Amino acid sequence: MRIIDCHCHVYPDKIAERASQSTGSFYGLPVRYDGRISTLRQMGAEANIDAHLIFSVATHKGQAASVNRYIAETVAADPRHFMGLGTVHPDDEDIAKELDLIEALGLRGVKLHADIQRIAIDDPRCMRIYELCRGRLPVLLHTGDYRFSYSNPENLLPVLKTFPDLTVIGAHLGGWSVWMAAMDELPKYENLYVDTCSSLGFLSPAFVTEIIRHYGAHRVLFGTDYPMWHPKEEVDMLSSLSLSDAEKQAIFHENAEKLFGF
Repeated sequence: MRIIDCHCHVYPDKIAERASQSTGSFYGLPVRYDGRISTLRQMGAEANIDAHLIFSVATHKGQAASVNRYIAETVAADPRHFMGLGTVHPDDEDIAKELDLIEALGLRGVKLHADIQRIAIDDPRCMRIYELCRGRLPVLLHTGDYRFSYSNPENLLPVLKTFPDLTVIGAHLGGWSVWMAAMDELPKYENLYVDTCSSLGFLSPAFVTEIIRHYGAHRVLFGTDYPMWHPKEEVDMLSSLSLSDAEKQAIFHENAEKLFGF
């Protein structure tokens, strides 16, 4: 079965380990790997993963262009195995220009991380980004954190309601650490996809299966959250779920092929 990993953070070699450890510190979790593209390539091969969707996050105003060029250059060096998302920062002065650059670089969508960027996903500055992306670029959002009120279901709902023609991917099965609340509120919005990353190892197989079927397997993407976890362990956990072969094919590759053109 073809496997596409739709959630991978990567960094330039000279800052990769420091950036990865910073993310781990933010969550109070150990980051197991170094965030280098070479490590992802090796580990992906060990897990029989055919392709990866890679990105990074602009943590400061004015950083997006350099991040996006790095991702585009990395994809161009190995387009068989990698496809990329761009990023913007909500405080950037010319969001439209940044989105034009993302498209010009051949990147396939936009990644935002509200908790790290310290801005609610329904803040007017973010809503302006969605307005410019609707019908144009899918947006992958970090969703969920019991410690904050930036990206939880109550913040995501106004986005889904206001922009029904915006394709949104809610990472971590729609709400890291608030999975039940997300499952109760979000599946009825057909413009929302979710991915599996940083969820399978925290939840029982039965609960993961229940969440997937609430959304429908046709709206679930496989993701590893590299460099947090080992890709092969994530593949094995999803493979072991009591899902049909058709459901697993949709999650492992078909949905990503439709959404991003892999």
